[in-house]
Amino acid sequence: MLAHERLFAPLWSSPRLLPLPSSSALSRAIQITAAVAAMGGLVMAAALPNNSDKRAASANPPISTALHPGRESDFGAYLGAPYHYPSDFHLVKPGVTDLTIKKIDWFTLPFENPLYYGVRIQRWFSGRFGTMLDFTHSKVHAPFDDQEFDMEGTVDGKPVPPKGKVKDYFNKLEWTHGHNMLTLNGLMRLPSLGVVSPYFGAGAGLSFPHSEIYKKGDASRTYEYQYTGPVGQALFGLEFRLSTGSIFVEYKFTLADYWGPLTGRDGTWFPIDMWHQFSRWWSGEPPRDGWAGARLTSHQVIGGFLTRFVPKTASP
Repeated sequence: MLAHERLFAPLWSSPRLLPLPSSSALSRAIQITAAVAAMGGLVMAAALPNNSDKRAASANPPISTALHPGRESDFGAYLGAPYHYPSDFHLVKPGVTDLTIKKIDWFTLPFENPLYYGVRIQRWFSGRFGTMLDFTHSKVHAPFDDQEFDMEGTVDGKPVPPKGKVKDYFNKLEWTHGHNMLTLNGLMRLPSLGVVSPYFGAGAGLSFPHSEIYKKGDASRTYEYQYTGPVGQALFGLEFRLSTGSIFVEYKFTLADYWGPLTGRDGTWFPIDMWHQFSRWWSGEPPRDGWAGARLTSHQVIGGFLTRFVPKTASP
């Protein structure tokens, strides 16, 4: 196993689509409708009045209100749409395959099942500074149409042509049950404009994608949750503060370096897949079909809701 493989092994617009059966289309429509309806209901609940603004003048320290952000905890959820920059994909099986496909035009289908979504927990220690634990479930597909990309290296000991198609070498190449990113972020609010509260932040964390990579000629696919490396993100948003919660729109920039094992294994649940990966690393067992990865650099535009929890503060 190569040195960098041993180090990172630890815990590590749409092309042509096949028509979906009517039952799948109906199921997808129901899921999207339910998600939008749930978010709408929670936003309506956030708009219900309370008496926070009446107590703000007498509380010490000031409690958080729609017009005057202060100390509070928030739980939120969101939908959105990402754009992934083209990037190189690498597959390495020492002594057998060393393939690079240049500048693959990744695509996302954020409103196809499974949806692009995210959840977050925020804690504001004052009206200005806070922290956030953010989980994002994005998606990454490689195109399987007739688009050709520059290629270099070898596959199964044979040199590849200078140009080729993804489908010439793969039955599947995607991270679609999650280009999953978990990040811890620092936040800062800018001066509010009435009920509009601008904010920005940055953070770092880990990538836990659900990989589906199936190279032609391999006995089986790799289809499991994996730890594949670090992720970083920066964000800027506008929070529209209602009486007991908020709606928000946000731009996020994310950078994730993927390098994961090709085990040829159909996984199950996230904890079980993580245990298998840790056990393999601990024993020093190399992955059966090598290693694969890419750098995924993304712009993401999201919108969602926050439910606000304000600590009780005794009046003087």
